Amino acid sequence: MNQESTAVPKTPGYAWVILIALYMATLSTTLNLFKLPPLMTTIQTSFGVDIVKAGKLMSVFNIMGFILAFPAGYILKRYGIKMTALIAVAASAIGPVIGALAKTFAILYVGRFIEGVGMGLIMVTAPLAISVWFPLTNRALPNGIWASSVGFGNLVMLLIAPSIAVLYKWESVWWSTAGFSVLSFIVLAILFRMPRQEEMDAGPAPQEENVPSFIGDMKDMGKGMANNGFWMIGIAFGCYNLVAMALVTFYPQFLEIVRGFSLTYDNGFLMHASFVTALILGIPIITGPLGGYISDRLGKRKIMILIPFILMAITFLFPFKVTGSLIILYVIILGIVNGPIAAVQLAAVPEVAKKPQYIGTGMAVAIFCQNIGMTLSGVVFPKIQVASGWEAAGYWMIPFCIIGIISTLLIKVR
Repeated sequence: MNQESTAVPKTPGYAWVILIALYMATLSTTLNLFKLPPLMTTIQTSFGVDIVKAGKLMSVFNIMGFILAFPAGYILKRYGIKMTALIAVAASAIGPVIGALAKTFAILYVGRFIEGVGMGLIMVTAPLAISVWFPLTNRALPNGIWASSVGFGNLVMLLIAPSIAVLYKWESVWWSTAGFSVLSFIVLAILFRMPRQEEMDAGPAPQEENVPSFIGDMKDMGKGMANNGFWMIGIAFGCYNLVAMALVTFYPQFLEIVRGFSLTYDNGFLMHASFVTALILGIPIITGPLGGYISDRLGKRKIMILIPFILMAITFLFPFKVTGSLIILYVIILGIVNGPIAAVQLAAVPEVAKKPQYIGTGMAVAIFCQNIGMTLSGVVFPKIQVASGWEAAGYWMIPFCIIGIISTLLIKVR
């Protein structure tokens, strides 16, 4: 074997510029997703609806994620990565404008539907773009950075949306997310491009002559969907999102009603229900990329999913039992251990793909299962809580973690 064939591939410098543009594009969709939970009561009051009907605003957003997971592949095939990403960000701008102008709940619902289209598309497009630009051996770190946009979007909305709504009405939050989406659209339109030949030679994943054709045709998709590895990653990813979103969605309510936390900052940051909850997905902004970096350096994926997943399962023994300062300690620990899971799971998709053109199908399977998990989180958890109480609802998240752990064990990846 010659020296050139064993050289470690280098990441093109412009790949990091692409990552910034993709991060902004994805953040525009996650801000839309998470702006509703801290304003749920305000929306109910403004439109005269109950919590069940208001909750459908979250459901329709996530439903579009799994409805579009596979059609997104055909859109990518037809229009390419850049145009699909631009369509996603455009939907993320149009949706909140419709919502901000809504005079009826039905129109607000339409706006959320369109916002969900944006996230459904970008969650397939962005990881695929990362796999085009970054070498296989250095992909977990950028995936970790990109995945942190979910936690960052959650953090920003939980911390500032209620204050903006009090000062300028709830519509101002919708206008703010629309404005950021417009900015993201401009940045993406200017900065994004496919790698040039010399950049492809520098080390990204093996390329076909026509780079955008990762998704392949119907035959390719069928072969890709027959890959058990994709479905094991998808099931694990869905289980992770189910338990994480269930806790993030309902923990503020528990802290307020049962533990006496406030919805404002009047009693300080550490007694603010939304601030404390935000740490669960806020800390992974750091621990997600760090876990991806460690995974790249160790050259291992499975162990960097298994260990955090097992620790996360154990943490569900405590969320509704701890009191006082232990609540803060709990959310910090959970934020640390859950951070690497999503980043390394997504980085594993290209590695279990038998051919490059199957990567898009693998991403589609992962996002399909992710959104099923997120949709179920808003249904399963509250039903258990009503029937058996908060502690039991927490305990019942452990079996879902175990399913995710078993699925991870079955993935044939390093």
